[in-house]
Amino acid sequence: MRKILVLGLLLLGRSLGFAQTLTVLDLETNHPVEGARIEAAGTGRFVLSGAHGQADIAVLGRPDSVFIGRVGYEMRTYRWAELQSAGFTAYLTPIAFSLDREAVVSGFRWQQRRRETPARIARITGRDVALQNPQTAADLLGTSGEVFIQKSQQGGGSPMLRGFATNRVLLVVDGVRMNTAIFRSGNVQNVISLDPFALEQTEVLFGPGSVAYGSDAIGGVMYFQTRAPQLSDGEGVRVQGQAVGRMASANSERTTHFHVGVGGQKWAMLSSASFHHFGDLRMGTRGPAKNYVRPFYVQRIDGRDVVVMNEDSLVQRPSGYEQINFMQKVRFRPNERWDVQYGLHYSTTTNYARYDRLLRVRPNGLPNSAEWNYGPQVWNMHQLNVAHARSTALFDEVVLRAAYQFFEESRIDRNFNAAVRRSRVEKVDAYSVNADLAKRWGDRHALYYGAEAVFNRVRSTGTDQNVNTNVTVPGPSRYPQAEWTSWAAFAHYEYRPSARWLLQAGARYNLYGIDARFDTAFYPFPFTTATLNQGAPTGSVGVIWMPTDRWTLSARAATGFRSPNVDDMGKVFDSQPGAVVVPNPDLRAEYAYNGEVALARQFGQRVRVQINGYYTLLQDALVRRPFTLNGEDSIVYAGQLSRVLAIQNAAKATVYGLQADVEVRLPAGFGFATKFNYQKGEEELDDGSTAPLRHAAPWFGLSRLTYNTGALGLDFYVVYNGEVPHSAMPTEEIDKAYQYAVDANGKPYAPGWYTLNFKAIYRLNNLWTLSAGVENLTDQRYRPYSSGLVAPGRNAILALRANF
Repeated sequence: MRKILVLGLLLLGRSLGFAQTLTVLDLETNHPVEGARIEAAGTGRFVLSGAHGQADIAVLGRPDSVFIGRVGYEMRTYRWAELQSAGFTAYLTPIAFSLDREAVVSGFRWQQRRRETPARIARITGRDVALQNPQTAADLLGTSGEVFIQKSQQGGGSPMLRGFATNRVLLVVDGVRMNTAIFRSGNVQNVISLDPFALEQTEVLFGPGSVAYGSDAIGGVMYFQTRAPQLSDGEGVRVQGQAVGRMASANSERTTHFHVGVGGQKWAMLSSASFHHFGDLRMGTRGPAKNYVRPFYVQRIDGRDVVVMNEDSLVQRPSGYEQINFMQKVRFRPNERWDVQYGLHYSTTTNYARYDRLLRVRPNGLPNSAEWNYGPQVWNMHQLNVAHARSTALFDEVVLRAAYQFFEESRIDRNFNAAVRRSRVEKVDAYSVNADLAKRWGDRHALYYGAEAVFNRVRSTGTDQNVNTNVTVPGPSRYPQAEWTSWAAFAHYEYRPSARWLLQAGARYNLYGIDARFDTAFYPFPFTTATLNQGAPTGSVGVIWMPTDRWTLSARAATGFRSPNVDDMGKVFDSQPGAVVVPNPDLRAEYAYNGEVALARQFGQRVRVQINGYYTLLQDALVRRPFTLNGEDSIVYAGQLSRVLAIQNAAKATVYGLQADVEVRLPAGFGFATKFNYQKGEEELDDGSTAPLRHAAPWFGLSRLTYNTGALGLDFYVVYNGEVPHSAMPTEEIDKAYQYAVDANGKPYAPGWYTLNFKAIYRLNNLWTLSAGVENLTDQRYRPYSSGLVAPGRNAILALRANF
């Protein structure tokens, strides 16, 4: 009996020890490969990988070799010893370029194949984040090579898309619009509230997206999809997560992050947190612009403003700040028809200096400002998402989203040797409800439609503090107390007359309104209230022709609009020294009319080329123009006689351009890719003449040589940017000569620049991953167009990840 028991225990131990989970990953994206066939050579026994790319291969025994394959991937043969040394992780190489395989959601709020949308869409994956190590979500967008990022300060990043930026491009988080009623025409930095570590993937839709997303989607839509809780594949509880530590040299970055997910068959949850410390940013040593250096800064010592010589003029003092991000999600899926998710997001920063404003000096050489800070930037979102799949007469799938967001931002400034510190605080409560429905009839017809309601409440306050006496008194607010509302219905129809053709058409009608109340205690406005109620129709049509599996040609025509918001109608602020912008309640929506054609061609399994050309006309543009207040063209603002300006529907603008990319898959795991962006824009001035459009960035691009083989990924790349000569400088930028280089004629201009960069990522084992790199290898000193902050010099990065 005892022998039988011992034999049984030995067999049990052997079977337990033999149990082994194999993980199958995409070599390029590092994403799990579901449905991969894993077959023991010579036996016929096989298993299929699950949703997370994993399979229990105990049933295969211990074969000498294992065949692993899936449709769309090259068949791979592994020796058993090879799998053991790789930690039972296998990689499959795609046999076709990702254009046809990738799914995107930004095209029309529903998942579709990337090839089946006529709009150009850039995609940034979690693997890209792990390799590139962007410090902020703005930096993440810049890694795409298709989005130009402007920075007035380190705590910022304003994306430019096809000649448009700020409140003419739209931020969307998990299907919820992030733009608020106080998004301004000046550079905005709200995108940094998002945590790159918490993102599953990011998509950038270029061109108007107003049919699906409403106001502000003129230049494009940036769609951020955060991580979702994962349910268990089997009967047990699934626990997974990641911890990250990262350092960078250019700004003494210290970042830590972790996320943990727990999932059962019906319930799952995910917790995520990131802590960032960014020190003062150091610029490079090599470059044509010697006036970029920071020779001095201001400190308050013993109750006096003192100009302090900067011991290292390459360090941009003050520019450092800290940031915290939290995310909590809960998911309940009672059956295959229902999926309910709740998400909580929270982000806050410390105060951070608006560095570009600290560069201004008076005629006597003294600084204009003693301090100019943004207060903590706070973003909080609660979202409830309910998805239901059931074939009915009205829909096959429906998603309901309800969200509440809270935003807080502030501006704190004081002139050099002045006693009064001005503080302006803005708070926005943003409520939104979306209903998205999808109905398909066979393989030829599909209808996506829905409705949206948005409500913003703006609360704005101002105080003035005497720094000598510490006495604080009420001051003028930046905005009126106001509400902004939007109601919309939209639909998008797709018809596939054959396997080679796809036709699309969409329409939206938007009602929007503003109710504002003005305080006349500080400025003698000729009104105390203002009301705006208008409508905005918009539409799009598109056609895609796929004559072969390797050719795709498409054309798209679309309109986009931006309804006036509280910032347009009711703001009082200094746009530049000697000029002040005042409220104007007589506004209407601005419209963009866009045409675009695209061609994509795949040559064998090795080369893919895509080219997009576009033209956009913006009419009734909301722009700053000379104005009068109570018949006066100048008023005293912040102690200075200032010219009166106001936002008005007073101009038109045009933008045309080209976006091109080439991807080459070379033998032995090597690859080459390049992306190029050219845009040229003009806007109408108040005298009827034209000038370069401010947010039309100079040509820019990125070229990279990569190497990927299983656990190792290498990336050597060049980022380059064209020059903006003085003759092509927008009028608003010429007025900011203090942040530009000086040409041979003593005129401000933006020099061209390039950087050489190297990144590497290595998966040590199933637990540890190491990534490192050096940006700006040659330590170039450059300032991206329109930016107040000089870009980082040579920057060494090291990050260690633990995956469990």
